[in-house]
Amino acid sequence: MNLFQNAKFFTTVNHLKDLPDTPLEIAFVGRSNAGKSSAINTLTNHVRLAYVSKTPGRTQHINFFELQNGNFLVDLPGYGYAQVPEAIRTHWVKLLGDYLQQRKQLIGLILIMDARHPLKELDIRMLDFFHTTGRPVHILLSKADKLSKNEQIKTLSQVKKLLKPYSERQNISVQLFSSLKKQGMEEVDAVVAAWFAQWETEHGLPENEQAAANGEEAT
Repeated sequence: MNLFQNAKFFTTVNHLKDLPDTPLEIAFVGRSNAGKSSAINTLTNHVRLAYVSKTPGRTQHINFFELQNGNFLVDLPGYGYAQVPEAIRTHWVKLLGDYLQQRKQLIGLILIMDARHPLKELDIRMLDFFHTTGRPVHILLSKADKLSKNEQIKTLSQVKKLLKPYSERQNISVQLFSSLKKQGMEEVDAVVAAWFAQWETEHGLPENEQAAANGEEAT
Protein backbone atom coordinates (compact mmCIF):
# COMPACT_ATOMS: atom_id res chain seq x y z
CA MET A 1 0.00 0.00 0.00
CA ASN A 2 1.26 3.46 -0.88
CA LEU A 3 1.10 5.33 2.42
CA PHE A 4 1.13 8.72 0.76
CA GLN A 5 -1.51 8.06 -1.91
CA ASN A 6 -4.65 10.17 -1.49
CA ALA A 7 -3.33 12.15 1.47
CA LYS A 8 -5.75 14.88 2.50
CA PHE A 9 -5.11 18.40 3.75
CA PHE A 10 -5.94 18.64 7.47
CA THR A 11 -4.85 21.98 8.91
CA THR A 12 -2.28 24.79 8.90
CA VAL A 13 -0.75 26.19 12.09
CA ASN A 14 1.51 29.10 12.90
CA HIS A 15 1.92 28.60 16.67
CA LEU A 16 2.86 25.55 18.72
CA LYS A 17 -0.25 25.95 20.86
CA ASP A 18 -2.35 25.30 17.74
CA LEU A 19 -0.72 21.97 16.83
CA PRO A 20 -3.41 19.32 16.33
CA ASP A 21 -3.79 16.22 18.47
CA THR A 22 -2.51 13.53 16.11
CA PRO A 23 -1.35 9.90 16.60
CA LEU A 24 2.02 9.85 14.75
CA GLU A 25 3.75 12.19 12.30
CA ILE A 26 6.58 12.20 9.77
CA ALA A 27 7.85 15.59 8.63
CA PHE A 28 9.29 16.88 5.35
CA VAL A 29 11.87 19.66 5.50
CA GLY A 30 14.50 21.14 3.19
CA ARG A 31 16.10 24.24 1.76
CA SER A 32 13.93 26.52 -0.32
CA ASN A 33 13.79 25.32 -3.94
CA ALA A 34 15.20 21.90 -3.04
CA GLY A 35 12.09 20.24 -4.45
CA LYS A 36 10.19 19.53 -1.23
CA SER A 37 6.73 20.55 -2.43
CA SER A 38 7.19 18.67 -5.70
CA ALA A 39 8.25 15.56 -3.79
CA ILE A 40 5.15 15.72 -1.58
CA ASN A 41 2.88 16.25 -4.59
CA THR A 42 4.46 13.31 -6.45
CA LEU A 43 4.31 10.94 -3.48
CA THR A 44 0.69 11.79 -2.73
CA ASN A 45 -0.30 11.76 -6.40
CA HIS A 46 -1.71 15.28 -6.14
CA VAL A 47 -0.80 18.05 -8.55
CA ARG A 48 -0.69 20.84 -5.97
CA LEU A 49 -1.40 19.34 -2.55
CA ALA A 50 1.56 21.10 -0.98
CA TYR A 51 0.33 24.45 -2.32
CA VAL A 52 -3.45 24.53 -2.36
CA SER A 53 -3.72 24.58 1.41
CA LYS A 54 -1.25 27.43 1.85
CA THR A 55 -1.65 31.15 1.52
CA PRO A 56 0.95 32.22 -1.09
CA GLY A 57 3.90 33.93 0.55
CA ARG A 58 3.02 32.64 4.02
CA THR A 59 5.51 29.80 4.00
CA GLN A 60 6.29 30.08 7.71
CA HIS A 61 3.26 27.90 8.44
CA ILE A 62 3.32 24.19 9.28
CA ASN A 63 0.91 22.18 7.16
CA PHE A 64 -0.64 18.85 8.18
CA PHE A 65 -1.89 16.17 5.77
CA GLU A 66 -3.68 13.01 6.86
CA LEU A 67 -2.36 9.72 5.48
CA GLN A 68 -4.36 6.59 4.68
CA ASN A 69 -3.24 4.88 7.89
CA GLY A 70 -4.60 7.71 10.04
CA ASN A 71 -1.17 9.18 10.77
CA PHE A 72 0.12 12.47 9.40
CA LEU A 73 2.57 13.98 6.93
CA VAL A 74 3.80 17.37 8.10
CA ASP A 75 5.08 19.90 5.57
CA LEU A 76 7.57 22.28 7.19
CA PRO A 77 8.52 25.56 5.50
CA GLY A 78 11.70 25.67 3.43
CA TYR A 79 14.75 27.12 5.13
CA GLY A 80 17.49 29.31 3.72
CA TYR A 81 15.33 31.78 1.81
CA ALA A 82 16.35 35.43 1.98
CA GLN A 83 13.25 37.44 1.07
CA VAL A 84 11.68 37.34 4.51
CA PRO A 85 11.35 40.12 7.12
CA GLU A 86 13.55 39.49 10.16
CA ALA A 87 10.61 39.27 12.58
CA ILE A 88 9.00 36.53 10.50
CA ARG A 89 12.30 34.69 10.13
CA THR A 90 12.86 34.76 13.91
CA HIS A 91 9.35 33.46 14.55
CA TRP A 92 9.75 30.72 11.95
CA VAL A 93 13.12 29.53 13.27
CA LYS A 94 11.68 29.19 16.78
CA LEU A 95 8.51 27.50 15.51
CA LEU A 96 10.48 25.00 13.42
CA GLY A 97 13.05 24.33 16.13
CA ASP A 98 10.49 23.84 18.87
CA TYR A 99 8.39 21.56 16.67
CA LEU A 100 11.33 19.36 15.66
CA GLN A 101 12.69 18.97 19.18
CA GLN A 102 9.52 18.91 21.26
CA ARG A 103 6.88 17.17 19.12
CA LYS A 104 6.37 13.76 20.71
CA GLN A 105 4.29 12.46 17.78
CA LEU A 106 7.16 13.06 15.32
CA ILE A 107 8.82 9.70 14.58
CA GLY A 108 11.07 10.59 11.62
CA LEU A 109 12.29 13.33 9.31
CA ILE A 110 12.44 13.36 5.50
CA LEU A 111 15.18 15.83 4.55
CA ILE A 112 15.09 17.06 0.95
CA MET A 113 18.32 18.14 -0.78
CA ASP A 114 18.90 19.09 -4.40
CA ALA A 115 21.03 16.24 -5.80
CA ARG A 116 23.17 18.83 -7.59
CA HIS A 117 23.92 20.72 -4.35
CA PRO A 118 23.71 18.26 -1.44
CA LEU A 119 24.81 18.75 2.16
CA LYS A 120 24.95 22.52 2.24
CA GLU A 121 25.77 24.20 5.55
CA LEU A 122 22.12 24.55 6.59
CA ASP A 123 21.49 20.87 5.77
CA ILE A 124 24.36 19.86 8.05
CA ARG A 125 23.01 22.16 10.76
CA MET A 126 19.61 20.49 10.42
CA LEU A 127 21.21 17.05 10.93
CA ASP A 128 23.12 18.35 13.95
CA PHE A 129 19.99 19.93 15.38
CA PHE A 130 17.73 16.92 14.89
CA HIS A 131 20.10 14.18 16.03
CA THR A 132 19.47 15.04 19.70
CA THR A 133 15.92 13.67 19.31
CA GLY A 134 17.26 10.18 18.51
CA ARG A 135 14.80 9.86 15.62
CA PRO A 136 15.70 8.69 12.10
CA VAL A 137 16.38 10.89 9.08
CA HIS A 138 15.86 9.81 5.47
CA ILE A 139 17.44 12.07 2.85
CA LEU A 140 15.94 12.50 -0.61
CA LEU A 141 18.46 13.69 -3.21
CA SER A 142 15.81 15.38 -5.33
CA LYS A 143 15.89 16.48 -8.96
CA ALA A 144 18.02 13.41 -9.76
CA ASP A 145 16.76 13.62 -13.34
CA LYS A 146 19.02 16.66 -13.76
CA LEU A 147 22.01 14.31 -13.47
CA SER A 148 23.18 11.59 -15.84
CA LYS A 149 23.02 7.99 -14.61
CA ASN A 150 26.76 8.03 -13.90
CA GLU A 151 26.47 11.34 -12.05
CA GLN A 152 23.60 9.94 -9.97
CA ILE A 153 25.67 6.92 -8.92
CA LYS A 154 28.67 9.11 -8.12
CA THR A 155 26.61 11.65 -6.16
CA LEU A 156 24.87 8.99 -4.08
CA SER A 157 28.20 7.35 -3.27
CA GLN A 158 29.81 10.68 -2.30
CA VAL A 159 26.90 11.70 -0.09
CA LYS A 160 26.90 8.33 1.69
CA LYS A 161 30.63 8.74 2.33
CA LEU A 162 30.19 12.28 3.68
CA LEU A 163 27.30 11.13 5.88
CA LYS A 164 29.31 8.35 7.51
CA PRO A 165 30.31 10.38 10.63
CA TYR A 166 26.66 11.37 11.11
CA SER A 167 25.39 7.84 10.49
CA GLU A 168 27.51 6.62 13.39
CA ARG A 169 25.56 8.77 15.84
CA GLN A 170 22.05 8.63 14.38
CA ASN A 171 19.91 6.59 11.99
CA ILE A 172 20.40 8.23 8.57
CA SER A 173 19.54 6.79 5.16
CA VAL A 174 19.73 8.40 1.72
CA GLN A 175 18.36 7.81 -1.77
CA LEU A 176 17.99 9.42 -5.18
CA PHE A 177 14.61 10.91 -6.03
CA SER A 178 12.99 12.58 -9.02
CA SER A 179 9.49 14.06 -8.97
CA LEU A 180 9.57 14.50 -12.74
CA LYS A 181 10.47 10.85 -13.45
CA LYS A 182 8.69 9.49 -10.35
CA GLN A 183 12.00 7.89 -9.40
CA GLY A 184 12.45 6.48 -5.90
CA MET A 185 8.80 6.61 -4.77
CA GLU A 186 8.67 2.99 -3.61
CA GLU A 187 11.84 3.41 -1.56
CA VAL A 188 10.48 6.41 0.36
CA ASP A 189 7.23 4.59 1.01
CA ALA A 190 9.08 1.52 2.33
CA VAL A 191 11.27 3.61 4.65
CA VAL A 192 8.34 5.50 6.15
CA ALA A 193 6.24 2.33 6.49
CA ALA A 194 9.15 0.74 8.39
CA TRP A 195 9.27 3.76 10.74
CA PHE A 196 5.59 3.40 11.59
CA ALA A 197 5.92 -0.38 12.00
CA GLN A 198 8.95 -0.06 14.27
CA TRP A 199 7.27 2.57 16.43
CA GLU A 200 4.18 0.38 16.83
CA THR A 201 6.35 -2.64 17.67
CA GLU A 202 8.18 -0.70 20.37
CA HIS A 203 5.28 1.37 21.74
CA GLY A 204 2.07 -0.34 20.62
CA LEU A 205 -0.58 1.14 18.37
CA PRO A 206 -1.42 4.86 18.69
CA GLU A 207 -4.63 5.38 20.68
CA ASN A 208 -6.84 6.01 17.63
CA GLU A 209 -5.63 2.86 15.86
CA GLN A 210 -5.94 0.82 19.06
CA ALA A 211 -9.53 1.97 19.50
CA ALA A 212 -10.29 1.08 15.89
CA ALA A 213 -8.72 -2.35 16.32
CA ASN A 214 -10.69 -2.97 19.50
CA GLY A 215 -13.87 -1.94 17.72
CA GLU A 216 -13.20 -4.38 14.91
CA GLU A 217 -12.53 -7.19 17.38
CA ALA A 218 -15.77 -6.49 19.19
CA THR A 219 -17.91 -6.75 16.05
